Amino acid sequence: MGVPRGITRRAALAAAAGAALSARPGLAEPRDAPARTGGRIRQGVSRWCYGGVALEDLCRRAKEMGIVGIDLLSEPEWATVKAQGLVCSMANGPGGIADGWNTLANHERLVAESERLLPLVAAMGWPNMILLSGNRRGLSDDEGIRNCVTGIKRIIGSAERLGVTLCMELLNSKRDHKDYQCDHTAWGVQVVKQVGSERFKLLYDIYHMQIMEGDVVATIRENLPYIAHFHTGGVPGRNEIDATQELNYRRVCQAIADGGFTGFVAHEFIPKRDPMASLAQAVRICDV
Repeated sequence: MGVPRGITRRAALAAAAGAALSARPGLAEPRDAPARTGGRIRQGVSRWCYGGVALEDLCRRAKEMGIVGIDLLSEPEWATVKAQGLVCSMANGPGGIADGWNTLANHERLVAESERLLPLVAAMGWPNMILLSGNRRGLSDDEGIRNCVTGIKRIIGSAERLGVTLCMELLNSKRDHKDYQCDHTAWGVQVVKQVGSERFKLLYDIYHMQIMEGDVVATIRENLPYIAHFHTGGVPGRNEIDATQELNYRRVCQAIADGGFTGFVAHEFIPKRDPMASLAQAVRICDV
């Protein structure tokens, strides 16, 4: 990986998913998802959930379904996506989940890597780059917000000049990412407001925020101006977004579309069944 993100849970899950996917027969054959027509949601898919599928094959199959973006890619993967006529809808940024922008000691490293990456992201035409708050490690909410704002303001001028939106991801600290600080929408919105730029917003992970807060549709409606990107995932377990889990994703996506959202909704679930059939099903559910 050209830009290590330190997302150990994602890496571990990707390896496990890759082993499961590669062992399943008939991976190349599902043909049950025609391209979308007239949908109001631009859909993407997170690369790490399909570690057993070659990136070129994932791009081809995703494109057949009407997916237009691939999420969470690092520099060595960008050219493959570009050649397939797709967008890296969320480029990997500097740092990792535990060691992020809420710690002043990390800022020199994070700023330097951001300033290196941003021109490269912009040159490829990618719209977004992910940022992560880091773990609390005893920081108060106010101090964490202050530190994040201080660091992000050092790079926001470059993001504005280059036309790249920086997106801080909301993650749950209840089950998956213990001690992560950007774990509630209200906390993230305060960072966005204090940075005060259209080039810094939130990555609202629906799976994570259902675990932390619930009330997903109302929260999205109230905070949509502060959100640039969405991730999906079934609760519990981060598996398929169908009737096996507790959220009505079609209703959620209707609320997103009704709010005039023009960014991406990217699928970030680990399929338990045939991976391409599950992805195709998710595309149909979210095609509102």
